[in-house]
Amino acid sequence: MTWPADLPAELGGLLPSLVGVLLLIAVVTALLRGFHVPRPYAPALAILRGTLQLAAISLILSGIISDPLWVGVGLSVMFVAAVSTVNRRLGATRQHFGWIAAAMGLGILATLTVVFSVGAIEFSPRYVLSYGGIIIGNAMSIATLTGRRFGEAVTEHWDEVEGWMALGATPRQSTLDLARRAVYFAIIPTTDQTKTTGLVTLPGAFVGAIFGGASPLEAGRFQIVVLAGILCAGAITAVTLIQFLAPIRMKPIPIPT
Repeated sequence: MTWPADLPAELGGLLPSLVGVLLLIAVVTALLRGFHVPRPYAPALAILRGTLQLAAISLILSGIISDPLWVGVGLSVMFVAAVSTVNRRLGATRQHFGWIAAAMGLGILATLTVVFSVGAIEFSPRYVLSYGGIIIGNAMSIATLTGRRFGEAVTEHWDEVEGWMALGATPRQSTLDLARRAVYFAIIPTTDQTKTTGLVTLPGAFVGAIFGGASPLEAGRFQIVVLAGILCAGAITAVTLIQFLAPIRMKPIPIPT
């Protein structure tokens, strides 16, 4: 591992960012407490946890970003953490863990294979790490939305599901429409973000590329590849996961938020 020479200088410039983040979180917490929202400190705790995790991973990545072996290890750790997070959101069972890992793994591998095999992004440790991390994180979010939306829909429409099965439909057939809707709603946020890119928002990958010195044209090209990859990985993940979840024979137990 090698560490960048300017790392101490970068660490010394964190104070303004820290002050800004603290002020923003203070506003969020005060607003949520004032409106008596449940768990008003949850955003502050999330920022604290995210800060600690980012600080640790930033220091680690500074030393491994050019090493293919360590990049692979880093992506593997990200993947396991993402699968574990989705598993907790969907009920935390070994069966769910295997299903989620298979669905996310298929979506992520398919996307990375297409992007790097055609040369849409340079195949180097630095880009594999950055692009792979983005795809893993978004596949995680879409998997969570798919599973939770499907579980909620089945619970709300359980009488209809039972009615279909009473008429002779298989468990998969009786939830097919609900499964399709779950996939649709799970990818709406990504679809909307893609449609409004450059009009309503400037996505993180685009802004990051600009800050890194890339031209606006190059940053835009990179962002489009990112958005297309997220949609591809998300669609594969959602459809594959719903194939595992769809055959339901008993009313699901509500999942705690």
